Amino acid sequence: MILHTQKNISPEKLQQLADKYEAIVLQASDYNILITPSALKKTEEADKDFFTSSFVFDNDIQLASKKYIPEKRTIRIGENYIGGNTNNVFIAIGPCSVESENQITQSAEFIKKCGLKSMRGGCFKPRTSPYTFQGLGVKGLELLDKMRRLYGYTIITEVRDSSHVDDVIEYADIIQIGAKSMYDHGILRKCGKTQKPVLLKRGFGTTLQEFIQAAEFILSGGNPNVMLCERGIRTFETKTRFTLDLCGAAYLKENTNLPVILDPSHAMGYAYGVPDLARACMAMGVDGLLIEVHPNPSVALSDASQQLTHQQFEALFETLKPIAKAINRNII
Repeated sequence: MILHTQKNISPEKLQQLADKYEAIVLQASDYNILITPSALKKTEEADKDFFTSSFVFDNDIQLASKKYIPEKRTIRIGENYIGGNTNNVFIAIGPCSVESENQITQSAEFIKKCGLKSMRGGCFKPRTSPYTFQGLGVKGLELLDKMRRLYGYTIITEVRDSSHVDDVIEYADIIQIGAKSMYDHGILRKCGKTQKPVLLKRGFGTTLQEFIQAAEFILSGGNPNVMLCERGIRTFETKTRFTLDLCGAAYLKENTNLPVILDPSHAMGYAYGVPDLARACMAMGVDGLLIEVHPNPSVALSDASQQLTHQQFEALFETLKPIAKAINRNII
């Protein structure tokens, strides 16, 4: 249950109500918000005058629910916005990993050529094996920051664990929480304390309920700027890396108030299938796409098989433009 109280209620009384109803307290501009467990369906009669609005839910999807905020939240991406009534879709491209200054500079020049404004690249890599490339760490963040200062890009990069979350928050414009970190409450709670946009990826073995509830950790911490990213789930299929859950993406669009982003690169796992998936994602009217693009994927230090060459992305990009126009979307 979500309860709104008058702004002029005393701090002591607000805390009493929070304790009584086991509520998390957030501050809005002209009212206070109490978020209780969803099992609560009504308040006591003696307290009714303290509350100006109340919202009842079937489960703990509350702040992210359209039953609470019917309109999609608006989130700032650099100098532009997605969500709300903007009809914007942002496309963030770049390599899986920041590998060197030469590689990331080539990537930055290519993004400029395409006329895009968002750059993705991993610096702390949550790899399956401890013997593979783990990322450049803070050095990689510094290279991304250099590209931002030179080109004015919005930087998206991933936080792997709570040991470096402060570094990523400092350098990134958009904080990405990867599939393997979706359950890390330390990261979720830390990201709830910042106002920077958070791109939360769905764990490849999680339900939609679990996915959205992970977003609730961030939202209930006080950060309203959360995007949900579907990046493929694990099924019985072995011919592709994962299975892109477009049904799940449709559910998120219909039932949550958070912008929905799709990542066809990680879902497919092979470059040959990424363009088809990207076109399908664009046709759904999602709010953003993450696509891995590398100057020379054959020598990439991580996820080489799924990264597009610059030429492959150029060809894909030209086919995305008419799809976006057909559904009244603006690519940013």
